[in-house]
Amino acid sequence: MTLCLRNEESIVFVKLGKNPEFQKVYKTGRSKANKYLVMYVKTGESGPNRYGFSVSKKVGNSVVRHRITRLLRESVRKNDASVKEGNRIVIVARNNVKDKNFRDVDGAVIHLFRLHGLMK
Repeated sequence: MTLCLRNEESIVFVKLGKNPEFQKVYKTGRSKANKYLVMYVKTGESGPNRYGFSVSKKVGNSVVRHRITRLLRESVRKNDASVKEGNRIVIVARNNVKDKNFRDVDGAVIHLFRLHGLMK
């Protein structure tokens, strides 16, 4: 289990590990999508939510992909407190997210949390 730490006192969120964990979520989870993102959710797990991010080379070069990943991570960090616990979540970026700002990406993430019924 990999923890993302902002500082030593607070845990921001927990990341999914290697490829088998991603594949388990892809195969057994539910998926919902909007214009910018696809979210796969596997419910019924124990412990805190665990998140994984996937940004394909089709989206852009490494600078663009890392920027999108940072936006997604920040959105999850900001909204994790209002999401029900015990889920494995993979967020896949679509091609048209590359020109969007944080506000648009954050709105897309919240929209998908609501579609999956994950908000408290």
